[in-house]
Amino acid sequence: MTEYAPSYAAPVPGHGQPGKIRSTGICILLTVVTLGIYPIVWYYQVHDEMKRHTGQGVGGGIALILAFFVGIVMPYLTSSEVGGLYERAGREKRVSGATGLWYFPGIFLFFIGPIVWFVKTNGALNEYWRSVGVQG
Repeated sequence: MTEYAPSYAAPVPGHGQPGKIRSTGICILLTVVTLGIYPIVWYYQVHDEMKRHTGQGVGGGIALILAFFVGIVMPYLTSSEVGGLYERAGREKRVSGATGLWYFPGIFLFFIGPIVWFVKTNGALNEYWRSVGVQG
């Protein structure tokens, strides 16, 4: 019996299900509409997906607690974990913990820094999910 390769890019062997692609613009809009609550949900969701996909990282529950109590660490941690996805796949990291510097102290650049951080980090995460076959 002959096995056929799937028509999509399968996840790297040993990895779990990939995450969801999230529109950067919609996420920013939800942040404004929810008066800043949506980022806590976003942190939970993306960290949960990364943990399920690789078995590594803090996971959604810990990310939720950190985002709620010491939110300032989340931009650094999230960018670092997204960069780790690339590194484990043998690819050059698009973001790292240092990308979090766009968030803080970047917030003092007329609040542009957090937007730059989010565009870079969410964009890198979306690109990674696409590279493992997620459509969206």
